[in-house]
Amino acid sequence: MSDKLKHTRNIGIMAHIDAGKTTTTERILYYTGTNYKLGEVHEGTATMDWMVQEQERGITITSAATTVYWDCDQKKFKINIIDTPGHVDFTVEVERSLRVLDGAIAVFCGVGGVQPQSETVWRQADKYRVPRISFVNKMDRTGADFFNVLNQMADKLGANPVPLQLPLGQEELFTGIVDLITGKAYQWDEASLGMEFEEVEIPDDMVDQVKEFRGRLIEGAAEESEDLLEKFLQDPDSISSEEIISVVRKATLEMRITPVLCGSSLRNKGVQMLLDAVTRFLPSPADLPAVTCINPSTGEEETRQPDPDGPFAALAFKIATDPFVGRLAFFRVYSGSFTAGSVVFNASTGKRERISRLMQMHANKQNPLERIEAGDICAAAGFKVIRTGDTLCDEKHPVLLESMVFPEPVISVAVEPRTQDDLEKLALSLAKLTEEDPTFSMRVDSETGQTIISGMGELHLDIIIDRIKREFNVECNVGNPQVAYKETLTRQIVHREVYKKQSGGKGRFADLQFEIGPADEGVTGLQFVNDLKGGVIPKEYIPSIEKGFQSAMINGVVAGFKINSMKVRLIDGSTHPVDSDALAFEIAATYGFREAAAKAGCMLMEPVMKLEVECPEESIGDVTSDINRRRGQLQRIEGHTNRTQIIDALVPMSELFGYVTTLRSLTSGRANSSIQFSHYEILPDEIQRQVLYKLRGYYVS
Repeated sequence: MSDKLKHTRNIGIMAHIDAGKTTTTERILYYTGTNYKLGEVHEGTATMDWMVQEQERGITITSAATTVYWDCDQKKFKINIIDTPGHVDFTVEVERSLRVLDGAIAVFCGVGGVQPQSETVWRQADKYRVPRISFVNKMDRTGADFFNVLNQMADKLGANPVPLQLPLGQEELFTGIVDLITGKAYQWDEASLGMEFEEVEIPDDMVDQVKEFRGRLIEGAAEESEDLLEKFLQDPDSISSEEIISVVRKATLEMRITPVLCGSSLRNKGVQMLLDAVTRFLPSPADLPAVTCINPSTGEEETRQPDPDGPFAALAFKIATDPFVGRLAFFRVYSGSFTAGSVVFNASTGKRERISRLMQMHANKQNPLERIEAGDICAAAGFKVIRTGDTLCDEKHPVLLESMVFPEPVISVAVEPRTQDDLEKLALSLAKLTEEDPTFSMRVDSETGQTIISGMGELHLDIIIDRIKREFNVECNVGNPQVAYKETLTRQIVHREVYKKQSGGKGRFADLQFEIGPADEGVTGLQFVNDLKGGVIPKEYIPSIEKGFQSAMINGVVAGFKINSMKVRLIDGSTHPVDSDALAFEIAATYGFREAAAKAGCMLMEPVMKLEVECPEESIGDVTSDINRRRGQLQRIEGHTNRTQIIDALVPMSELFGYVTTLRSLTSGRANSSIQFSHYEILPDEIQRQVLYKLRGYYVS
């Protein structure tokens, strides 16, 4: 395996909102020499927050990629970094980044510890088997508690945190760290903006604590190998730093432990050692097992080794629009190599694509590349049709890599251009944004003719509308937010649909009998079962029948919302020797669904959100009463610090519009809340009648 591959790291930085991801990335850019000055989120000068909306709001909205180089242990490492958003509305950016990364840095606030979005991104990293190290940031803040964060990681995340450092000083007196691997203390120089640091004496009041934690680390390392155990039993101090690093790396790659470091990115402390930890403990593409894929021709499993000389295979994980370059496809190369201007095969669409330009990204800036190979993350321009999740490969060795599944939108608003002239521009801008963001969708309401856009939350749609205005110069009128309801069937029925059409000459005929009802537990979308006997319907018509049910699900029978899931079992039917064809059976399936769904107890489903509130103890009663009034189900209330409590609840999305304003008034602005999607649930009858009354303008008894 080439040294280039062994010395490459593809990592992401993930965390709850405001834990300090982007500030940490900015310090990495500065200390690696990529940037000549420090970028600050609060000043709107962060390199990675390049969008106008990000600079104005001080939050990360879209994941940004960059490449830096770092020298560690006399080797030069190339580190591809993706800085991801922390806000739950943009969780898609974390999902698709983790899908293609080899390792991750999980950043935690020294005060807030493990917060709701911390749990979400941790689960996403578990899902894609991404090894990670943790960085407890903001150790200089009042209330920062390194050991409390370690306990929360174990309790809330089920992690096995192994501290490799201890903080030197607390809160505003935090000046550096004690490295438990070397047993030495380091202090950063404020005048050099943290560029320089020096070894200092371990304070007397920390000597016993350092000895205890270093002893645990060495003992844990010794348990990993018989040779080290023998050394440990003879003389624990004979185990070298290199041996500890080797053992910690092995356990990290196997995801048995999570090494934990600490520092303060804003105060320029601890970032250089975080970079050392990235190179020492996180995997290179060569450390990972071969990626599993499917041969589209045979349907059999194949593997692709991270080998530059193997057949080309890459996954497009993000589509973006650049005002100067046009459409960009970000992709991760798993095997082989590719040269700019060459032709690649898109296994997902079955079409060939010529990619004219390859680029290494630095936030929104592009550096041209001539060639890319296994282990690289880059962007491509000059293609026709590439979508998020598409597999690009060698046409002679086609494969399909595992794609990505994204959450469904939960909130909608109606939009319309202020002038008729902008109608076409609005449609074009929405089409581009839909292509970029898999959690954003648009549709035209068949009854009202309104354009409805849907997303993951109020902030998500707010950003979308702002982008339409700034990037595409379209002024819009926007309706009030509406919940993205779904529909579901509640009972099974058997239905027969006979479709006949005679118009002189050849007519159309299709006869179907099917059982329709709720899908099996855990299944979403259409669960189609062909139980026909004796070939009563020719097998070439079956895909058309399935297609008819699939398209009918887009508009339910209660209020036109998408059907969440259903099971259709085809049990009988007949054909006409002349008039039957595939289209007739597709139409019969569509008509049959409309008739049968109404009898199968079709009901509305609403999105239910997981709400977490951190509030002062004296406000607990007011906050919980308000949650109950919103049809919320309290899950738990537990102490967070000696003055605040954490409330977890499940609350319908429809009851949470404007919640932040209410919470501020109930707690005099002292509470924080976090909302994320949990699941869909059938609406109670009375609430459903009220919703239909609002939607249709009349009350349904």
